[in-house]
Amino acid sequence: MASECERFWERDSYAVVGHTAKRSFPKITYKALKERGKTAYAIDPESSEVEGDPAYPDFAHLPGPVEAAVLELPKDETAAWVARAADAGIKEIWLHQMTDTPEALAEAEERGLHVLSGHCAVMYNVQGFSMHSPHRFIWKLLGRY
Repeated sequence: MASECERFWERDSYAVVGHTAKRSFPKITYKALKERGKTAYAIDPESSEVEGDPAYPDFAHLPGPVEAAVLELPKDETAAWVARAADAGIKEIWLHQMTDTPEALAEAEERGLHVLSGHCAVMYNVQGFSMHSPHRFIWKLLGRY
């Protein structure tokens, strides 16, 4: 049976949110979604392009709706982006490990969002063998996957 973290990636459309002016964009997550045949939009307020695709400044500028969002931002921006996702009608959010904050989690709870946090998105999203495979294997052995 698939875990909650694995089921997150069963949706058809995603926004992947990063901020390249402050940290590198989550390209591995973005590319893995596209390789899986998902609709993936890059949101980056400081860049107009990610991996040769258009990047959008926020959810309002996306060319189509998304079912979920992956946020991999500096911690001081996470709560504001959770609120923006909620305002855009997105109910499913993945906060990449070490980017969640009490404020972001409280915002999500207040807005009724389903949030996954404390986990590396790449470990669940990238299929097949990768540098994250040993981590995935260990977590499965420990029953934490």
